[in-house]
Amino acid sequence: MGKVYALSIKQPWAGLLLSGRKTIEVRSWLTRIRGRVLIHAARIPDERPEAWNWVTDKTRPLTLPVGGIIGEAVLDNCIRYSTQAEFNDHGSKHLNDASWYREGLYGFIFQKAIMLPFRRFSGNVRFFHVEEE
Repeated sequence: MGKVYALSIKQPWAGLLLSGRKTIEVRSWLTRIRGRVLIHAARIPDERPEAWNWVTDKTRPLTLPVGGIIGEAVLDNCIRYSTQAEFNDHGSKHLNDASWYREGLYGFIFQKAIMLPFRRFSGNVRFFHVEEE
């Protein structure tokens, strides 16, 4: 069928993205990729309590699967955070604490996220290709 890009994100962030609670994924690198991207839940979750504080009873089932593809979303844009104020303005969309800001961060803006049946798959640090079934 062809290949599609995937992005590995630690839980609970991957599940929060699929739930629509999170719409921006912050990275330290730029991407020119746009369009449909598979969401991969990394094998190792984020252990920080502040990450899990965003999880509600409703979103919890989306944050449990690890080590595979759990959904997809449309990567609409990639913006550079040039200032602390810009980063803070998007805090309700990326859910990161203001103290995370540093020079050289980018926001991957996602929309239309949906859950897919779990598909075990090894991830990667950056975008990687997945053969569609």
